[in-house]
Amino acid sequence: MKKKIGGLEFAWDDAGRGLPVVLLHAFPLDRRMWDPQRAALARGYRVITPDFRGHGESAVPEEDSTMERLAEDLRGLLEALRLEPVVLGGLSMGGYAAFAFLRRYPARVRALILADTRAGADTEEGRQARLENAALAERAGSAAIAERLLPKLLGASTHVGNPQLVAMVREMILSTSPAGIARALRGMAARPDSTPLLAAIQVPTLVLVGEEDVLTPPAEAQALAGAIPGAKLERIPAAGHLSNLEQPACFTAALEEFLASLRGR
Repeated sequence: MKKKIGGLEFAWDDAGRGLPVVLLHAFPLDRRMWDPQRAALARGYRVITPDFRGHGESAVPEEDSTMERLAEDLRGLLEALRLEPVVLGGLSMGGYAAFAFLRRYPARVRALILADTRAGADTEEGRQARLENAALAERAGSAAIAERLLPKLLGASTHVGNPQLVAMVREMILSTSPAGIARALRGMAARPDSTPLLAAIQVPTLVLVGEEDVLTPPAEAQALAGAIPGAKLERIPAAGHLSNLEQPACFTAALEEFLASLRGR
């Protein structure tokens, strides 16, 4: 589906019926990364998976894709679909956008799913690395970003045992425009620290992390879950930063158990 929201054209998939579950994708991928979860969850839930601005089939913006802009894009989409509250989930950059949305619109979030992400802002070193990668994308294109990020996005088990998935993730990165990549990198570099938000989260929360994630490792996920009242932590074996793709059955089972627990609350 496609629609203009706030002057930009956005694309998303919408499948199933029932409690709405919105899943926000990682950088620099697109909504296709949620295909395994959407297919499974749509049997009992309404699953919405949008493309962020500058990714997939959504339009590339002129300005940087800050997390606040991503949150406002999501607000516009949910209002267009007349949906609230929703179960909101995000992986990596999707988690950053989920924090931004929660900070602005807490009443619109029924429950929260945070996968392979962090609450803290970038360190100065991390911020500089993002800005350097933004310049690299503009100078050398998406392929240069794929080569730099792929070793860290996927776990060692995936690199050794699942070359088809490595190729699929590479293709998704290559299909993302260099301008979209650069604007998202600058937007992530500018994001605020969401750590002060954690103790105030009052909705059921599931935190997931791949046991081989080197970008947001299990220790960080454990600290994240520990700071959110009542949050549950699930570790996904033999998976790196893209745990939903690397071990889709295990990841989806954790989502299904969490969503089932919301009934009657």
